[in-house]
Amino acid sequence: MATTPAPAQDRSAVRTLLRLWPYVRPVRVRLFTAAFVAILASCVGLVIPLVLKWMVDGPVADRDPGGVWLGALYLLLLGVAEALLFGLRRWLVARPLSHVEASMRADLYRHLQRLPVAFHDRWASGQLLSRGTTDLMLLRMFLAFPLTFLLVNGVTILVGVVIMLLQDWTLGLVILGPAVPVMVTCAIFEKRYAKVARLAQDQVGDLTTVVEESVLGIRIIKGFGRHRSQARAFRELSGTLRGTELRKARLLATIWGVIVTLPEVAIGAALVVGVVQVADGGLSAGTLVAFLSTALALRWPVESIGFLLAMSQEAATATERYFEVMDEEVEERGVAGDPASPPAAGSGLRFHDVTFRYPDAPPHSPPVLDRVDLHIRPGESMALVGATGSGKTTLTALIPRFYEVTSGRITLDGVDITTLSRQALRAKVAVAFEEPTLFSAPVGDNVLMGADDTAGPAELERALAVAQADFVYALPQGTRTRVGEQGHSLSGGQRQRLALARAVVGQPEFLVLDDPLSALDVHTEAAVEAALRRVLADTTALIVAHRPSTVLLADRVALLSGGRIAAVGTHHELLRTNAEYAHLMSGEHSGEQPGEQSGDRSGEQEGAR
Repeated sequence: MATTPAPAQDRSAVRTLLRLWPYVRPVRVRLFTAAFVAILASCVGLVIPLVLKWMVDGPVADRDPGGVWLGALYLLLLGVAEALLFGLRRWLVARPLSHVEASMRADLYRHLQRLPVAFHDRWASGQLLSRGTTDLMLLRMFLAFPLTFLLVNGVTILVGVVIMLLQDWTLGLVILGPAVPVMVTCAIFEKRYAKVARLAQDQVGDLTTVVEESVLGIRIIKGFGRHRSQARAFRELSGTLRGTELRKARLLATIWGVIVTLPEVAIGAALVVGVVQVADGGLSAGTLVAFLSTALALRWPVESIGFLLAMSQEAATATERYFEVMDEEVEERGVAGDPASPPAAGSGLRFHDVTFRYPDAPPHSPPVLDRVDLHIRPGESMALVGATGSGKTTLTALIPRFYEVTSGRITLDGVDITTLSRQALRAKVAVAFEEPTLFSAPVGDNVLMGADDTAGPAELERALAVAQADFVYALPQGTRTRVGEQGHSLSGGQRQRLALARAVVGQPEFLVLDDPLSALDVHTEAAVEAALRRVLADTTALIVAHRPSTVLLADRVALLSGGRIAAVGTHHELLRTNAEYAHLMSGEHSGEQPGEQSGDRSGEQEGAR
């Protein structure tokens, strides 16, 4: 399973959260207004103890029922005003925060599309999914509640402490006694909770990966009766996550216990001291009531510190995980080889001394491709043949720049592909893979992905005819029939034919086919080859081939052996002159069978390592 980069051990939560500012800036007015309204609501709540003081020392002491009713009206109005202000705050933040979350999710998706294939090779898809769902949900919750109330509660505590000190400074000092222990506890809690929160969110990503892989691989799991072992693996990961969540709960319980207990003890001590002062006549009963009411009003702001800090740390971790992906470099237009090299002479598709090793391979490991020189002339079709692990799939992946060459150059009609934008390059080059990928979309949309937006029914019909994919017209809704996830509602041969149709629908100048007919039966393969020959007559093509029938589609054949081009010639020439090629085409070689694209790729990576 792919792992994510190790997080930084020491990071500032505030500095991390400040990276959200570009997304928050467009809605800052409403958020600042909501914060101001919340502060105003909290301050209104702190006026209530002052009204109580006036009532106790005034109408109650003077036995004035009218004054008591008036004070009750004041309290009612203050309570209603506080409730309305908090309701207004909620209304102010709801719409802008949904906009922030949607913008971040859209940016993440757009960025993922622009990241190189090498990035997706390293990262587990579940980790990416968790960043686009769970992490963004945590950030929205943070912006909606903790961000505002860390400020609101801080201001409330400050104003409340000032009010209490003005009421009676000795009682105020008693209340402030636990301040230092609480701050020390919060500092320790914040550091420890940050590590556990990061671990939990990474484990959620791992769990998401297992679920996704189990759903996509359900046929394998059922076919081999592995549901129990998969369930066991899921339970183990789920149990690990549960243990991490319990560690978070223990940390939160510890700080909550400290934050709740110490202020309660202080309030109790202040009550005793205040009662003594009232009995001695040094303090009025109204002042004591107002003081204790203010202290009780500050209980929630103080007790919520642990909860708010925990959510803030989880938000900081979510921000860190989000920007781990966003900070990855996207595919650039810059030249991968020597920018000082002159433009290449010649036309067609040409490899100039190309060497390649995978980005995650050790620096001194042998390259997967070593000084490959190959020229496919304009309008020519060349078959690429080689044993498993020889580098065939890797070589084809370099043409559309799924990977960048380590050294050397690849040119199309004399133009270095690194001088072309990827959009322009991929408009010239179409690809079809042995293991086709279809999306949960109508058949026609899947095929027309290979053409520009102007393509329509005529181009679709032509491409389906070339790929001998007339079966789509017998589907319930024809070309509008929606295929299931990964196209598993279709057979392997049907998926391959649709992938081939997608490759030819745009009438590309260059065509790269990675054993696209391996899943077809003999009769369908013959029909597809006959139609494909007409397409190849006007296209420069490189075809990875495992079977003689596919090789015969090409004008010439290149033998790739050990990452290098060992021989080039026609099929019949190589059969006579090259023993390795003759052995591969004899069918006795155990390394190449249909359906081995993934094995080819893994073999190459293993060799690179």
